[in-house]
Amino acid sequence: MPPAAPTPPQRVLPLEPLQEGVLLKRYKRFLADVQLDSGELVTAHCANTGPMTGVLQVGGRVRLRHAPSPTRKLAWSWEQAEVSGADGQPVWVGINTALPNRLVRATVEAGCLEPWLGPIGAIKAEVAYGPNRRSRIDLLLSPAEGAADPRPIYVEVKNTTWCNGDLALFPDTVTERGQKHLQELMGVLPEARAVLVPCLSRGDLQRFAPGDAADPRYGELFRQALAAGVEVLPCRYGFGAEGIDWLGVAPVQAHGDAP
Repeated sequence: MPPAAPTPPQRVLPLEPLQEGVLLKRYKRFLADVQLDSGELVTAHCANTGPMTGVLQVGGRVRLRHAPSPTRKLAWSWEQAEVSGADGQPVWVGINTALPNRLVRATVEAGCLEPWLGPIGAIKAEVAYGPNRRSRIDLLLSPAEGAADPRPIYVEVKNTTWCNGDLALFPDTVTERGQKHLQELMGVLPEARAVLVPCLSRGDLQRFAPGDAADPRYGELFRQALAAGVEVLPCRYGFGAEGIDWLGVAPVQAHGDAP
């Protein structure tokens, strides 16, 4: 059995301090109007194009990153949202879907997942694979020399914020792309290891299951993948204004409708 999650939490990704405010509205999928605590009204880029079930709360507290650049239309990016957690206490949620790949890579580089993955010698991102090499895997890990299992490790990362109590659920809507990713992960077995990493982007989540209620087909494929040998490592994270902490690996349930 893998070891228990480490304590205390381990900072794996420092952040430039974020600025707080109140969400006024989200519109056209990519835009969010926010009133900063300074009183300034700004429009921020929203990288999360999904429904943001359970974390999109107009009037709620949010955190933004200020990163002006000549190559960007907007100087602000929406990074985090505050919601009521599983225990009724406020918890910050990471809503930037462009962040999880970077976050999981930092976790691997910090050695946090070595008990599950073994020692890693090299990491490549966005490597072509699958039928006709038309897909790209989020991370391709090469075990260090002398590792007990020398097979390459294909890692698919999924940002996860939807939940039922402390049970994390993915997806929160039908995702044909996510279904395809599960099939492609099964396709690399047994010549390689296939690892699905749900990135649990809120610190109150303690378990993980497929979101059967949102996408029954994904749930079916998830269970097929488990049976075929795809490994699932739900990584728990705590989000702060100045950094993100790794909180360990959560246990997996095969059915999203389990109590």
